[in-house]
Amino acid sequence: MFFHVRMDVRIPHDLDPKVRAATVGREKAYSQELQRAGKWPHIWRIVGEYSNYSIFEVESGDELDQILSDLPLFPYMDIAVTPLATHPSDIHG
Repeated sequence: MFFHVRMDVRIPHDLDPKVRAATVGREKAYSQELQRAGKWPHIWRIVGEYSNYSIFEVESGDELDQILSDLPLFPYMDIAVTPLATHPSDIHG
């Protein structure tokens, strides 16, 4: 299953800088692990925002929920998920 996910990161300004750096580092490592595994095949930064659009390819909504919940920055994110289906005009589908 494919999902389009928008993630808006809202780290509190008063978060300890060391905690922030460690959390962002763990986030990067985890997201790259998911990319290498093929679960997170696309990620784009939204210009001018601390946000991204991503495509996830997972077995189920439950799997996606677990992946998103495990993101180290999850407590600081607003997330919008859209399930995707193959378009009948898609020549690659």
